[in-house]
Formats: sequence, C-alpha cells, structure tokens
Amino acid sequence: MPNLKEVRTRIESVKSTQQITSAMKMVSASKLRKAQNGIQQLRPYAGKLNEILQNVSSNTQSEVSEKFTANRGSEKVLLVAIASNRGLCGGFNSSIAKKVNHLVEGEFKDQFQKGNLKLFCIGRKLVEVFQKRPELMIHKEEDVFDNLNSAESGKIAQQLMDWFSEKKYDQIILVYNSFKNAAVQILKQEQYLPLLPSAEGKGSKSYDYIFEPGKESILSELVPKALKTQIFKVLLDSFAAEQGARMTAMHKATDNAQSLQRELQLAYNKARQAAITNEILEIVSGAEALNA
Repeated sequence: MPNLKEVRTRIESVKSTQQITSAMKMVSASKLRKAQNGIQQLRPYAGKLNEILQNVSSNTQSEVSEKFTANRGSEKVLLVAIASNRGLCGGFNSSIAKKVNHLVEGEFKDQFQKGNLKLFCIGRKLVEVFQKRPELMIHKEEDVFDNLNSAESGKIAQQLMDWFSEKKYDQIILVYNSFKNAAVQILKQEQYLPLLPSAEGKGSKSYDYIFEPGKESILSELVPKALKTQIFKVLLDSFAAEQGARMTAMHKATDNAQSLQRELQLAYNKARQAAITNEILEIVSGAEALNA
C-alpha cells in the first residue's frame, strides 16, 4: 500500500489537472458559441451562393465558368486537409490524418505512386504528422486559425484557384471535420475544383437568367467569390468542430479527474486508518508488555 505522502501528492496533482481541464472546457465553450453562431449564419448564404453558381455554370457557357468547371480527369490531385493548431481535442486531428492516409493508400494510390498526389496541410498538428513525408506535403498553412477571417481564407482560396487554372492540378479535394453539435463532428471529403454541376441532373433544369450588366462581368465576380466563401465556410466549420471536440474532451477529462480524486481520497483514508490502527496496536502491545 502506498504511503500517505505519495497519496497526498497524487491527490494534489489530480486536483491541479482538474482545475486546468475545467478552465479549458469553459474557454472552449466560449469559443464554440461564437464559432457556432458564425457557421450557422454563413451556411445558408454559402449554400445558396453555391447553388446559384452551379445553376449558372450548368446553363451558361463562358470563359470564366469553363475555367473552373473543366473536367480534366484525376491525373494530378491535391488534397487539402484541415485540422487544428492545438491538441487536447480527442480524435479530432487523428481522424483527419487517418482519412488522408486512407486516401493515399486507397482511392488515390495510383496517383501517389506516380508522384501526382500532393497534400496541402492546414493546421500545425497535421503538419507535425506529415512533415516526415516531404514527397507528399508540398504546402502548409499554420497561422490561419490564429486570426480566422474571410481575408485570410481568401488568400488560400485564391492560391487553390490559381493552381487549378494553371493546370497544376486536375482535381482539388477538401478533407475536414464538419460541425454538427458539441459532441458530434462529421468527417467530410468534398470536391472543391472542378465545380460540380447542378444537383438537379447536371443542368437538366433550365433557368432563364437575365444578366446585368453582362454575363462575363457577373461570372468573373460570382465564381471567385463563391469559391472563396466555400473555403471560409469550411475553415469556420472545422474551427467550430474543433472547439466542440475540445470542450467534450475536457468535460470527460474533468469527470475522470473527479472520479480518480474520489478513488485516491478513499485510498488515502484507508492508508491513514491502517496507520492509526497500527499505532494503537503498538501502544496496546507496549502497555501489555509493561504490565506483564
């Protein structure tokens, strides 16, 4: 049985850990509320903008739309994987890393063997995982979550659009965790470029659009804006999912610390009682010996 000093030290250590995890849970809950409000407000706008973009691209022919809808196959593929800058959020980061490895070894195995599969890592934790594979990771972004806004996400979106329009890549895939609620994150794999046709049957539904001032000028503004909004939505979605995962993980850690503290307190009481009993037995034995 451990001595009393060791048990007391462990109890104090567990108390300190519990205070830290409880504080982190409250911080994550505060960040989650702000991120949740942001993603819930952005989703309808981004969804409607993407729907308009798909309809316009499916039913009109223009140089701008064709540049981002051109289906060149999947010979050269770029995976854009989004994780977090910090840990202590359960399996949030590991699920992304596992999904990327699964795509590398499965769906895009041929492209990887030919050297035509590359990885764009967003988030320090993901960079730490794949920096040992420089032949796969060609670009990284570690600071976007420090000040997440549409301007910073727009730079990433512009870089992806430039790579696609320059035919550096034929297909760009997004891999990220989508926020559902504080306890549930949905791992998603979405095609970013080329743009997918309308869900109503690849343009089978006709839309009579009136373009003012002109088709080319509107599409030149609409297409990049929609693509930038999609990246901002995905980053904000991932950030909200991260805070939800961290809050849940810290809540479980706090409960586990409290349970462990009760067990250690019980062990301490038993050890203390055993020590007192031994002292009483020694005193009684000594008194008996003197009387004899």
